[in-house]
Parts: sequence; C-alpha cells; structure tokens
Amino acid sequence: MSAHPIRMAGIDKSFGPVRANRAASLDVAPGEIHALVGENGAGKSTLMKILGGLVEPDAGTVEVNGRDVTGWSTSDAIANGVGVVHQHFMLVPTLTVAENVVLGNEPRRGMLFDRTRALTDVNALIQKTGLVVPADRRVSELSVGEAQRVEILKTLYRGAKILILDEPTAVLSPPDVRELWTVLRKLRDDGGTIVLITHRLDEVIDISDTITVMRAGATVGRMTTSETTPAEIAKAMVGRDVALSVPGRETISGPGATADRPSSAAGALLLEVRDLSVSDSRRIRVVDGVTFSIRAGEVLGIAGVEGNGQTEIVEAIAGLRDIAAGSVVVSGHDVTRATVKDRRAAGIAHVPEDRHRRGLILEYSIAENLVLGAQDEFSKRGSLDGARIDAHAREQIAKFDVRPSTPAPAARTLSGGNQQKVVIAREMGRSFTVLLAAQPTRGVDVGAIEFIHRQIREARDAGKAILLVSAELNEVLALADTVAVMYRGKFAVTMPASDATPEVLGPYMTGGNSRDAA
Repeated sequence: MSAHPIRMAGIDKSFGPVRANRAASLDVAPGEIHALVGENGAGKSTLMKILGGLVEPDAGTVEVNGRDVTGWSTSDAIANGVGVVHQHFMLVPTLTVAENVVLGNEPRRGMLFDRTRALTDVNALIQKTGLVVPADRRVSELSVGEAQRVEILKTLYRGAKILILDEPTAVLSPPDVRELWTVLRKLRDDGGTIVLITHRLDEVIDISDTITVMRAGATVGRMTTSETTPAEIAKAMVGRDVALSVPGRETISGPGATADRPSSAAGALLLEVRDLSVSDSRRIRVVDGVTFSIRAGEVLGIAGVEGNGQTEIVEAIAGLRDIAAGSVVVSGHDVTRATVKDRRAAGIAHVPEDRHRRGLILEYSIAENLVLGAQDEFSKRGSLDGARIDAHAREQIAKFDVRPSTPAPAARTLSGGNQQKVVIAREMGRSFTVLLAAQPTRGVDVGAIEFIHRQIREARDAGKAILLVSAELNEVLALADTVAVMYRGKFAVTMPASDATPEVLGPYMTGGNSRDAA
C-alpha cells in the first residue's frame, strides 16, 4: 500500500499571543480530493502554509509521501510537487498573465526570456483547463476573478501533484467553478492529491471525497463526504446549529399588505444613478449608460459573471473611479463630482470587493482600521484621540463579533473572515443611508455569512438603500427586492426578485438573451 501523500500530526503554531494551531492533524489518502473546513480563524490556512513550506511549526511532524519534511522551505515543497494556491493573490501587478505564470521557471532562448514560448505555453494551459484569462494582459488590469485564475494557472504550470487550494472559487462564476472541478477531478484521476479549503458547503459535498473539520486551531473531526450533510458539517465547524440559508422575508398585516411585500416597505428615493458610463485604464467603456434607483428599505442586487462592469459601477458610485458620463444623486444631492470624503458625509457606506486593496491598511491595527475615513471625528486638538479610538474599537469588535476581541492586533494577522468583519463594522457601524456592498461574504465561513446577511437585512429594515453586488447568485436572490443582471457593461435585464430564478437569469448572465432592461 502506497504512503499517504499528506500526514500531519500534533501541529502547534503560535503568532505572538495568538495560537493558530493546537495539536492539529491532517491525513489525506492517495487519489482523493480532501476538503479542509472550519470557521475563519480555525487554523486551516496556517496548517496549509506549514505544509507548503511558508511557515515552520512550533511542534509536530509533517510527512509527504511517507517522508518527514517538517520545516521544509517553499522551494523544497515546489520541487517535490506541492503547490499552494493562496486565497490572497501573490502576483506581480506590472507583469502580464503569462509572465506571472512562468515567473521563476521562465522558458529561455539562450540567455534571454522567450516571451513567445511563454505565451504559447500559458495559452495551451488555459485552453486545457478552461481557466480563461488573457495571457498578454497585465495583472493590474484584471478583475479579481481573473487574478484568481492566474494563481491557479501558476501552480498547475509547475506540475504540482499535491495541490492545495485556499478558497479558490471565492471569485469564480458558476461556469468557472464547474471547469475547475473538471480540472481537479482529472488531476485526481491522474494520480494527484487535492486539498481544498472552502467555506461553501455545497462545494464540499459536490467535489470532495473526505473532509477534515477544524475549530479553534484543532482538528475536531474527519468525515466521509458521502455519509454526511452540510448541516452536520456546519455544526461541527461552529459547535452549534447554523442557518445555511437566508430566512424568508417577514410579511406585514393590515390594509394594503400582500403576501410578498417585505416588512420594510420601500420609501424615499435615496440613490439615483442616471446614464452612468465608466472607462477602465485602457479607456475601454466598461459601464455603458446604466440607470437605476434605490429607495429606502430596498435592496437592488446585481448578478452576473465577474468582469462585466460590476466592480467599476460600485467604485464609480463610491468615488474611487472617474465617471465618464452620467450622474449619481444621494438623498437629492448630486455627488457625481464629489470627493470620497464628501460622499461618505452624504451617507454612502462602501464594503469593497477586495478588502486588502480597498478595505484595509493591513499594517494598521484593528482599532486604526475601524476609524479610517473618520479620523477627524476621533481627533482632539489636531491629534488622534487614542482613548476614544480604543473605546470605539472595543464597542465595534463586540457588536460585529471580530476575533480576536482586542483592538491592538494588526489587520494582517486576522483571518480573511475577521478582516471582512472589520470592514463591515467600520462601514455599517456608523450613520449611513446608502450601502454599497460588493461581494460582502467573499471568503468567509458559514457563521460569518449568517451574521453578515443579518446585518444587511437589519439595515434594509431600518430604511437604508442597499446596492448588493455578489458572484453568489443564491445570495442575490435571497437578499434582494429587485435583481439586475449585468452583461458587458449594461443591465441586460431588471426584474422583481420574486420572478427571478437561476434558470431565468442564466441566459442573461452569459449573453444568451439580447433583451435590454427598460
């Protein structure tokens, strides 16, 4: 019987006062896709960084294919066929896709880099895997979803036989996910071993053969996928029963009430966007004449395959991109040419899709990140008031369940889900009238998703106007009153959420229906 590709036992790892792994273990058999699940901060990513040579354990042993490799380096791991696809990108923005994929293993013609062969090789890999991305485009010009595909391609290019994927589908569309599953199953069938970290329990059931569950840094269970359910997995992860879907909307009683009318009837017009057009860095029109409005107590959900203008429309409204044409009005005030600070003062809160690039300063503490954009409110005689900032942070940390529950740690040290909670706390923990929520649950666990969904519902019920952009179609359908599908910079269709289903929206998302929104 062949040695198990991965065996980790008794793994301890601490970062200062934070203990990330506590006698954790992982055992992956040959020829299987193994899901590693747990809440944000459960220690999954740290365990995989140890396996990939990025971090050395404080205690415990790591075996790969029967050989003790405890404390090996990343170069050792790569040389021995272990590849890690990280949740947060490790790409060079100024290089092209092809250059990033071959970086460190460049094809050469004599002493020179063979760019033509690199393009040919990478395009062949793209064709083989179905992970479509323009090989000659700079990474800085890519959407988040496209950048994630480059990370996956980069690892596959190096011929990894043990592939570790940390939230690989967080930014992929359903068709992209299906293509990735095809790749993973082929790798498995060809003798490869895959460890998949994901918070999407439907994916765990769909793709994995076995499951390891972690909680609070420790391994708490190992399951056979075919013998368990999402509810059982979630309970093992969190230690309690978890709602795996957004509860149905409450209905109201009395004159005028209808069965499908939400408890917070839409009110005053809070956000008006008229004929909005936005161009990207190449001066290509990526948002083309989009018009919509959102009233108090209303959620407009934008669905669509990523890269069709969703990012640009949110960032233009937030003031992070120039508006080529059109107007943005908040509570009757035109903010089309206003600064980001003035837009915040007008009532706009913004949860960006990329928490690292747009949402946080990773070197700053939790407390400092919680007052970004509002430093004037926490100043005293021209200097920041540390005591007020600390008190504010403790209040928001408790309210939004950020872990660890102290203000001092740098944002960089937090898990992805807790970083997201810091962004949510800053934006939704202050006074606002319009919430721009872009991919609000990307890369977070089932418990955090439940919490964030509740915050959005409560904001809606409190009379806020919410623009929700999500690659999760089920999330859009569950939270929105009205659904729009964006395709090639335009709204392909807009309809009440009660009329929207994946089957109805699917053709619009892929350009299979030419109908335009009214």
